[in-house]
Amino acid sequence: MQYEVKEFRDGQVTAKVLQTGDLEVKVRGNSYTDLFKAASIKEGWDSNPRANKNSFSSLNIACLIGQRSDRRFGENESFDLKVIANFINTMGFDEVKIFHPHSDVSLALIDNSVRISHSEYVKQAYQAEGQPVLVSPDAGAYKSTKVLADEFGADLIPSNKVRVNGVPSISFQGDVQGKNCLIVDDLADGGRTFKQLAQALKKQGAERVTLYVSHAQFNFGFDELKESLDHVYCTNSYKDIEDNFVTQFKVI
Repeated sequence: MQYEVKEFRDGQVTAKVLQTGDLEVKVRGNSYTDLFKAASIKEGWDSNPRANKNSFSSLNIACLIGQRSDRRFGENESFDLKVIANFINTMGFDEVKIFHPHSDVSLALIDNSVRISHSEYVKQAYQAEGQPVLVSPDAGAYKSTKVLADEFGADLIPSNKVRVNGVPSISFQGDVQGKNCLIVDDLADGGRTFKQLAQALKKQGAERVTLYVSHAQFNFGFDELKESLDHVYCTNSYKDIEDNFVTQFKVI
């Protein structure tokens, strides 16, 4: 399906569908503008129901905005992911594919949603690093990392971050002496937690520590991370990165 999208100087988005038939829209989805683009394309497609009768519409979101706001954090605060999901639902796509969602809440809130696994990209990093030990950085990441470890036949080190008297402390279970470790997670904002975990692993004898994340924001750059991590693997779901410290896999 071919379509074109235009943005006016005032921020308005407009779209035109150039052919009929099945519709597949693929967006980064990490901004409200991206979602409005998808909605405009779908509205243009819906405007010709006779031509698109019995056709299938699919929305592919590489990095869902607001996916970490998957609950109401305080009284009278907005449930942001619910607001976003409701808007996506109004588009009426037959299928919504979401790449490595932060939690199952996204899939529960968005109609006709399907998870796109990050497995193939983690596997590329795993093979590039010579089949290292996988490390889950916290309790939330353990389940999905365990699935990957079973799939690859890899050893798994569970880790967790706790606060002792207000001071963050990292603990992990397992022997990393002389081993190559690959930390696996869904998203990196600043990356400071990964820096601390890498330091803790190397303090216990890890020879090399690398990181894989699907959604790479890295809002503070890589200078601090280079002090403890040896390399970063990620996808371009959030943005394109040009840095020799980073190997980026293309998903969009």
